[in-house]
Amino acid sequence: MPDVTKTKTDTAVDAVAPPTEVATVPAAGPAAQEKPRSLWGDAWYDLRHRPMFWIAAVLLMLLLLIAAFPGLFTSADPRDGDLTNHFLAKPQLTHFFQSDWFGYDIQGRSIYARVVYGTRASVLVGLGTTVAVTLVGGTLGMLAGYFGGWLDSIISRITDIFFGLPYLLGTMVVLNAFTERKVYVVIGALAFLGWTTITRVTRSSVITAKQADYVVAARALGAGTRRILLRHVLPNAIAPTIVVATIALGAYISAEATLSYLGLGLADPTVSWGVDISSAKDAIRDNPHVMLFPAGMLSLTVFAFIMLGDAVRDALDPKLR
Repeated sequence: MPDVTKTKTDTAVDAVAPPTEVATVPAAGPAAQEKPRSLWGDAWYDLRHRPMFWIAAVLLMLLLLIAAFPGLFTSADPRDGDLTNHFLAKPQLTHFFQSDWFGYDIQGRSIYARVVYGTRASVLVGLGTTVAVTLVGGTLGMLAGYFGGWLDSIISRITDIFFGLPYLLGTMVVLNAFTERKVYVVIGALAFLGWTTITRVTRSSVITAKQADYVVAARALGAGTRRILLRHVLPNAIAPTIVVATIALGAYISAEATLSYLGLGLADPTVSWGVDISSAKDAIRDNPHVMLFPAGMLSLTVFAFIMLGDAVRDALDPKLR
């Protein structure tokens, strides 16, 4: 009769001894979770799926390329006029990228060449003014919103004074004080009265951001004012400022054209769309093409910046998604 009993020692050895053959099956772990995106990462993800953003981005990249390298798009001289052969010549719409593609103006100059070279001055005015008002207005708004008190009162009252001045009228008065109005002069005049909106928007955003828990915690841990402003407040309060600045960029280009049309902005020999629109007003009845092409480029550029600003605003504002 076989012995089926086991000692305690045998049982313990069997319990700890590994099995001779075990089928190892990897455990199915949880699906890898997607890394949470930041505000800017979430905004970029949203922008990538907006056709309006890509249309505006392509147009603006093309405009920047034309402004930087106008010689790639035409070999004609925008200041070379020929009254004997080219006086108000009609457009030759089949002569693509040729000097007579858009026709000639009242001084016999190629409208196409002037449209191409005029992109640089108009875009420079828009970008330069936007950078200036963003730096000045953003700095003042951040200081007023973060420190508050008497500093906020002084900055707010100065802002109210400048905000009460008519923008175009005040800019015309400033430009009228200069006998020679270069691009940088127009930028300075537009920025002199254009920083108020950025200041108000930045101030409101900073007031909201400085009350957040992460700012209170950073202050409690002994972080300095400079670190709190640059590392915590500014990155979380700058989104509305970027939106306003992007939309305003197109408005500054339009303002430059308006001032040039009135004879108070850029002037010859500077090539700009506003200068061409001003010189075309005498021939608009019989030759509307002289004004049509520079005005069309101006409208297209302003439209592109407005579309970009709207797309950025929708991406940065979670309530609009």
